[in-house]
Amino acid sequence: MSTDFTMTRRTACCLLSLAMCGAALGVAAAAEELGPPIGGRAPDIGTPLDQTGKPRALADLMGQNGLVLLFVRSADWCPYCQAQLMDINTAAPQIRRRGYNIASLSYDSPQILADFVAKRQMTFTFLSDPKSEVIDRYGLRDPQYRPGSRAYGVPRPVIFVLDRNGIIRTKLYEESYRVRPPATLVIEKLDQLAAARS
Repeated sequence: MSTDFTMTRRTACCLLSLAMCGAALGVAAAAEELGPPIGGRAPDIGTPLDQTGKPRALADLMGQNGLVLLFVRSADWCPYCQAQLMDINTAAPQIRRRGYNIASLSYDSPQILADFVAKRQMTFTFLSDPKSEVIDRYGLRDPQYRPGSRAYGVPRPVIFVLDRNGIIRTKLYEESYRVRPPATLVIEKLDQLAAARS
């Protein structure tokens, strides 16, 4: 009787482990499908205005090793985006020490971005994409919002790590917009990329 119970328990544990692995693989597959693929060239962003009203090209934003590019819903009304941006800001010195600059892109106006940057003492570049043109170029527009909604045109939140040549080396996102990859994970990925280069 105890042997049958042990076998049943082991079988249940195995099935649970397989289900968890399958779920993890499903999330990874979904991550691969969201936006341009890892290993591909990042779409050009044109010259969107930053929080100071200055046009910025992708090449201008690069650090020595590349760029951490965040797509966020809104620095104005999305508390999850605000928390993520502040988290990245605390890690900005560590990210820069690894040779990467940081830029965030949303559909917010330059004035809204300037207000957020001043209020929260942000130390990196914020890009304005009011017509969601760059968001669409990256294939990230969230389809659940329709014209007339405040959130119409927002992107699915994703972090891309680009190398100096504009190649996407990794991307990070969560299934729910309410959960964001922490800055510690971004740093971990940058360290993995550095180890792979050496």
